[in-house]
Amino acid sequence: MASELKTDPKYDDYEYPTTSPNVQSGHPGHTTPEQDAQVFQLRTQLEQAGYTERLDTLCMLRFLRARKFNVDHAKQMFIDCEKWRKDFGVDELVRTFDYIEKPKVFEYYPQYYHRTDKEGRPVYIEQLGKIDLAAMYKITTAERMLQNLVVEYEKLADPRLPACSRKSGQLLETCCTIMDLKGVGISKVSSVYGYVKQASAISQNYYPERLGKLYLINAPWGFSSVFSVVKGFLDPVTVQKIHVLGSGYQTELLGQVPKQNLPKLFGGTCACEGGCALSDEGPWQDSEWTKAPKGARTEGESKASKPTSTTSAVQPQTA
Repeated sequence: MASELKTDPKYDDYEYPTTSPNVQSGHPGHTTPEQDAQVFQLRTQLEQAGYTERLDTLCMLRFLRARKFNVDHAKQMFIDCEKWRKDFGVDELVRTFDYIEKPKVFEYYPQYYHRTDKEGRPVYIEQLGKIDLAAMYKITTAERMLQNLVVEYEKLADPRLPACSRKSGQLLETCCTIMDLKGVGISKVSSVYGYVKQASAISQNYYPERLGKLYLINAPWGFSSVFSVVKGFLDPVTVQKIHVLGSGYQTELLGQVPKQNLPKLFGGTCACEGGCALSDEGPWQDSEWTKAPKGARTEGESKASKPTSTTSAVQPQTA
């Protein structure tokens, strides 16, 4: 049975629901007294080590879940993450990054957030078969691609997920990912491996517990056999989130994503003006549900302030 999230007034200032629909031990609203104590223990140790930011309860729980509630391991993961954030310049990037080459890059590697699934989570789409790094590196650099990826992870945390949580009336901490493998062949693997490896490491090490479901669609012949071997090396919790589908994926995918929210390209009915890939359509663009990210608010803005749209001269980027 769900209970109220045990919060710390020093760090917790949530303007959206804090009870997770995921009725599993360790998720917000479904914690044991022992897990609540581990949150306190982790936060206290990090405070003693000099950390003052990102110590809110939801963040502590995500790092603890990622490390099976081993406080020492979660602490090390958090410290490693903070060091990476400083070295990578994450906070400055969020304030200043402008991916002006995005429309051209998307011709060779579409990757974008678009509307929500049936549980209200953001849907993230990548078309891996279109990747042409040689062409892309004439337009952008690997460094800027990774910077864009990080900016988008930050925007997923705020404002995307808070807006989706407000609209759904329950806490949403993850996204639904669709990776289209159509056109992916052995010849492309070596050229994209380096970038994909870096991108995956950032996701796994520094943004834990953000994957809700992953649909690999248009999987080529033999992919399922390879994946069945890979599954042996993955956490069982992660394996449950991954669905490998061939070309006949529409029925299962539409069971998760409403037809009107899925681009026509994948069997849905959505056809955003200017293309779904560049629209960044979702509750985070609706003034009824979204607020400016906390880091971007002026000093006088408070919890009672009216939500404002995130649309600005610099459009939200893609991850």
